[in-house]
Amino acid sequence: MARVIMHVDMDAFFASVELQRHPELVGQPLVVGGKGDPSQRGVVSTATYEARVFGIHSGMPLRTAVRLCPDAVFLPVDFTAYRAASARVFEHLQQVSEAFQPVGLDEAYMDLSHRQADAVALGAQLKRDIHADTGLVASVGIGPNRLLAKIASDLEKPDGLTHLTADDVPGRVWPLPVRTLHGVGPRTAERLATLAIETIGDLANMPLARLQAVFSARHAHTLHAAAHGLDDRPVQTERVRKSIGRERTFQQDCRSSGRLAYEARVMLDDVHGRLQQRALAARTVTVKLRYRDFTTHTRSRSLGAATQQIDALAEAVEQCLFAHHLHRAVRLLGVQLSGLEVAMPDRQGG
Repeated sequence: MARVIMHVDMDAFFASVELQRHPELVGQPLVVGGKGDPSQRGVVSTATYEARVFGIHSGMPLRTAVRLCPDAVFLPVDFTAYRAASARVFEHLQQVSEAFQPVGLDEAYMDLSHRQADAVALGAQLKRDIHADTGLVASVGIGPNRLLAKIASDLEKPDGLTHLTADDVPGRVWPLPVRTLHGVGPRTAERLATLAIETIGDLANMPLARLQAVFSARHAHTLHAAAHGLDDRPVQTERVRKSIGRERTFQQDCRSSGRLAYEARVMLDDVHGRLQQRALAARTVTVKLRYRDFTTHTRSRSLGAATQQIDALAEAVEQCLFAHHLHRAVRLLGVQLSGLEVAMPDRQGG
């Protein structure tokens, strides 16, 4: 049976939720990120399409965004509101398919291979149902695999509904920038540029042997397959998250070990709450420090068994923190729990 995969991506999700709360801002360039103050450190989480025309994009420093568009409205991130909106959207997706894999708060994959219905018609109805219930707009992509479904959902944003088949790859996929492909980040794109590869078509037409001269054999095969629209990744319906973490960038570099210890505990309390909400236990604790010169170091400690016990996790965080050199000016602090497992009753704790 041929696979049919749907990818649903909410358009400018955080910003769209904010516009529902601030309808007077509709039509204005709006940027959501950090604490909403572009004079402070922080990055753009999302921006409305009116802001994107100025070159503003996710991950950009807020200070850069305000230089590009001084008249933009800046709002702080409100994850409580976004999680609530996401839950309502995902309820609709789960009604379409039980084979459902969320990716963050604003996108998900669904396997429709066993649905005896027109996938395009299902996508159109799903978009209408989401908008009627939440007022939010989704773009939907449909394809024979996750790769093409994801590309399809991006092709006609915002409010898109696009179906790509294997036959569409040469005409519709190959002209796209190579960065469009899953797994091609800035560093990979730079290395591909040394081979004069700028589009997906350039990559598809590159002899595999030449790719293997720049990348490992496995990576070269993966890139070559992706350029031809091939992807065998399943929709994972029972996936356990690999890690849960939180980071903070200080407005002024921190030199106080006491304050770092306090902030690390605050972060752990937040991360521990999310661990409990998901009924998970953690085996490994990691503390990350980024210094003034942007060098980054991590220290980790693995526990004997996965646990939810806050005291054990707090002790591990403290040990990891003080394994760092704390005499240097710290720009960023992060706490992460990994090695996650479904929590057993005797592992749960306060």
